[in-house]
Amino acid sequence: MYKNLLVATDGSKLSGKAVTHAIALGKAVGAKLTAFYAAPDYPMPAYADGVVYEPVSRKEYAKLAAQDADKILEEVSGKAAAAGVECKTAYSIAAAPWEAILDAAKKNKCDAIVMASHGRRGISAVLLGSETQKVLTHSKLPVIVVR
Repeated sequence: MYKNLLVATDGSKLSGKAVTHAIALGKAVGAKLTAFYAAPDYPMPAYADGVVYEPVSRKEYAKLAAQDADKILEEVSGKAAAAGVECKTAYSIAAAPWEAILDAAKKNKCDAIVMASHGRRGISAVLLGSETQKVLTHSKLPVIVVR
């Protein structure tokens, strides 16, 4: 059925439910996992009084993003190892996390995506959209949404 599941996580409690589900599914069907984290894009510099203020350099930001990714993904790979499920990890810095998730699934030859639905409702859902909704709309792979 499935051989390689991509599980997208941002380290949140709800993403943790998706991780737990992906590990259980992987164990049940004998699939390996690819845990993926899309770090937020580099913050835009602020302009004030004709001067450009950058909170950190791009190089420093990339280092901080890698540290965050390691922390988040290490937890996933530890849980997978404890359950006896093979797991590799990947991350990228992305302006559009949904695109990064789809790219990661393609690069890692995944055959399904497991992710959480953060459940925005009302006007925030209309204005902000949902990364999960965008993955569902654009994915050619099955997407398992965990609530």
